[in-house]
Amino acid sequence: MRHPAGRQCDGVSEARYEIRIRGRVGQAVLDSFDRLQSDIEPVETILHGPVRDQAELHGLLRRLQGLGLELIEVRRLPESSSDVTA
Repeated sequence: MRHPAGRQCDGVSEARYEIRIRGRVGQAVLDSFDRLQSDIEPVETILHGPVRDQAELHGLLRRLQGLGLELIEVRRLPESSSDVTA
């Protein structure tokens, strides 16, 4: 059963996060983060999108570390924020 975007079946809202990574990450790696959108900047890659809970966030961070990617910043986006980065 599908649930409205940004909601879990128990009624708890998903949070939206922005994760900044040093360097330009290849498309094959980005495709493996299927729930997140990506933007590639000259000196960093930005992943952004919904994260179900803290366990999923920590899992994403472990994956990034396992890939040897350097984490620059993780921040929770305001609830009214769309998937547009400044």
